[in-house]
Amino acid sequence: MLDDYFRQYGLLAVFAAIAVGIPVSMLIMSWTLSLLKVRPNKPYTIKNSIYECGFETLSGTWSRFNFRFYSFALIFVVFDVEVVFVFPWASRFGYMSREFGVFAIVEMAVFIGILLTGWLYAWRKGSLEWS
Repeated sequence: MLDDYFRQYGLLAVFAAIAVGIPVSMLIMSWTLSLLKVRPNKPYTIKNSIYECGFETLSGTWSRFNFRFYSFALIFVVFDVEVVFVFPWASRFGYMSREFGVFAIVEMAVFIGILLTGWLYAWRKGSLEWS
């Protein structure tokens, strides 16, 4: 039993070493090529400037902006991520309805009900209004 434990975690350690080793080796190779002057390096003012959406920045780094951007983004992320959970359920509905019966439908109804409650709460609080 202990042998299986170490074998499973050994495989995990190998994957972790590969996941860390490949990007680190690429960075080291890039750094080495830049030291050997093999990689082109032609910095100039436009390349070193701050780039944001193709336009020059209009204000400083610490400028204030409205919180509505955050609330819209968070509401979008919440409902967008929930679609990720609904899609696999809908694609396997035929199998689940045969295997689990009414439980699969009730479970998704509860999930959609929670989403609907959150959506109605955001709507009632005026979070969906751009004023």
